[in-house]
Amino acid sequence: MSKSFGAMSVAQLSVLIQSGAADPVDVAEAVFDRIANYADKAVFTMLLEDRAMEEALASSERLRHGRSLGLLDGIPIAWKDLFDIEGVTTTAGSRVLAGDAPAERDAAVVALLKNAGMIAIGRTNMSEFAFSGLGINPHYGTPVNPQNSDRPRIPGGSSSGAGVAVAAGLVPVAMGTDTGGSVRVPAAFNGIVGYKATRGRHAMDGVYPLAKSLDSLGPLCRTVKDAVWIDAAMRGLTAPEVAERPLQGLELLVPENIVFDGAEPGVVAAFEAALERFQRAGVRMSRITIPAFDEIIRLLTKYGPLVTAQAYALHQERLSGPEADRMDHRVVMRTRLGARTTAPHYMALLEARGRLIADVDRFIGDRLIAFPTVAHVAPPIAPLEQDDELFFATNNKTLRNTMFGNFLDWCGVSIPCGMGEAGMPVGLLLSATARRDEALLGAALAAESVIRGDFT
Repeated sequence: MSKSFGAMSVAQLSVLIQSGAADPVDVAEAVFDRIANYADKAVFTMLLEDRAMEEALASSERLRHGRSLGLLDGIPIAWKDLFDIEGVTTTAGSRVLAGDAPAERDAAVVALLKNAGMIAIGRTNMSEFAFSGLGINPHYGTPVNPQNSDRPRIPGGSSSGAGVAVAAGLVPVAMGTDTGGSVRVPAAFNGIVGYKATRGRHAMDGVYPLAKSLDSLGPLCRTVKDAVWIDAAMRGLTAPEVAERPLQGLELLVPENIVFDGAEPGVVAAFEAALERFQRAGVRMSRITIPAFDEIIRLLTKYGPLVTAQAYALHQERLSGPEADRMDHRVVMRTRLGARTTAPHYMALLEARGRLIADVDRFIGDRLIAFPTVAHVAPPIAPLEQDDELFFATNNKTLRNTMFGNFLDWCGVSIPCGMGEAGMPVGLLLSATARRDEALLGAALAAESVIRGDFT
């Protein structure tokens, strides 16, 4: 059993720890042993063994004396290399930050989860500066999707190591960030659950930014229940407040414009099968057009992406100096495109965004939205590394569906709904408008078995 601790859900492992059937020290040691024996060394950029064992010992002592901090006490977690860890340099998947001073304190959410008793196992790999949905990293290596059966395939990004660490059974949960899909994409590609919270729901202090008007946080894990538990602790709660919502009478909107363009047949088949299961469960569905999707595409084509403009503002000085030569040339190329967005265009984009958010919020109301997380399964790594044009085209298509949620400030959960081409996982993205996270998570708790196909 010890070798499978990292392959358990948070809830399963919590039962063992809280009941005394598993000791946090033994759990941490088993997790590190499994990581050491895992062939792919690109999943983690750093392991935090000294800190983890100290935290595990403290958890063990608390539990032995009846002073558990709650459901998450003793649970291992991995952190994307954007979150400050006290005494460790945050490199954001880049070599150019490797010489920076170590963080003086933990990021706010790292501290909150430590206070909940969680054990920080290590830092996970990512796309450099979080600026790609593919997960390819020339500096620290590219983690290979553990679901592939034919040839090495991308993990999805930018939370690449986080997705692989969970999918490979190394840890029960890993924390990611999501600016255009960076939690939901790797969740879909790796066949796990990924929850992107409404922007601002969780504290961003000590998290290296990409585009502050779009950045959000969320866990990659095995089940929706795990996401609910982690979300509560990230907000300083001692127990979750989300209640499961009945599916009977739930209304689901399925947009038919943009999100299915160029979709692989296997993705569409898996998604449609999930919709059929929804109907049998009593969910009401409407297939609609969301005009804002088309307008967003027109806006981004005319003015340039908001994320690119903000990333350029953040990295402008770096891009004009010698550090640019030490960065992934694809990240440099994409970031420099932000220089084309003039101040008037940027203001026009922000104004249009505010209007579209308000319009779509009124249109959607308290209904939920469902469409494929990504229109294709994880593609092979090698062709993307060799062909920049293919890299950029695939990156744009990979992030196309998820970026609508960031632009419109939605929250969303990607849940595995079946298999597509080459037997690779397909994700169904369930979304709600801003600050309706409790309603979304409550519905997702009830819907998970239906989406996965466990429903009969």
